[in-house]
Amino acid sequence: MSLLFALLFYLAILVLALGLGYKVYDFARTPAPLLIPTTPAPTTQGGVALRMAREVFLFESLFKSNLWIWGAGMMFHAGLALVLIRHLRYFTEPVWSWVALIQPFGIYAGLLMGAGLCGLWIRRIFVERIRYISTPSDHLMLALLLAIAASGLSMKFISHTDIVGVKNFFLGMMHLNLQPLPADGVLYLHLLLVAALMLIFPFSKLLHAPGVFFSPSRNQIDNPREKRHIAPWAADLEK
Repeated sequence: MSLLFALLFYLAILVLALGLGYKVYDFARTPAPLLIPTTPAPTTQGGVALRMAREVFLFESLFKSNLWIWGAGMMFHAGLALVLIRHLRYFTEPVWSWVALIQPFGIYAGLLMGAGLCGLWIRRIFVERIRYISTPSDHLMLALLLAIAASGLSMKFISHTDIVGVKNFFLGMMHLNLQPLPADGVLYLHLLLVAALMLIFPFSKLLHAPGVFFSPSRNQIDNPREKRHIAPWAADLEK
């Protein structure tokens, strides 16, 4: 099982890195022929950077449009971020001091992540206009993320696993020195779900994570009076 999981995660890391890299490249080379920032919009590059930071970290536009959906989304993303940071302890030796400092809050982050996912799923089921545009893949992503959170929390509250053995396994993978993975069914399920998410991520709607940085309505300066906006391909036609 240790060899199978090691090979699975090597494959998942490769697919995630190459797939995400290609998608970011594809986003970057997609033309934006129109100047379409959502107004009121910044008129300087610094203002655009500040607006993008508010959008990425605070979900500003969602806060203005729907407060309860913003709350569920913020719960999920904040919980997920803290969970991911907490998991750095499995890949570092010695563990960084600031990572060790947040360890007691990891369980609360997992619960917060699960609660946020439940809120987002309820939205897709009971809000008619959202249910109408939801596809099976939308529900699949929410189910997968919720299953990851549930299986992770169950290793804390229901079936305790050997976290030292888990850390040795991943450190061994990083140094190409394979170590035995603890024999634990819940751990196997959790790792399978995480690997599945890594494999699916570059081909799913979860790409809104890097995609937000390439949104013309957010990353453009509102300066149509000061400067004419012309796409590179249109500039070539005028020569």
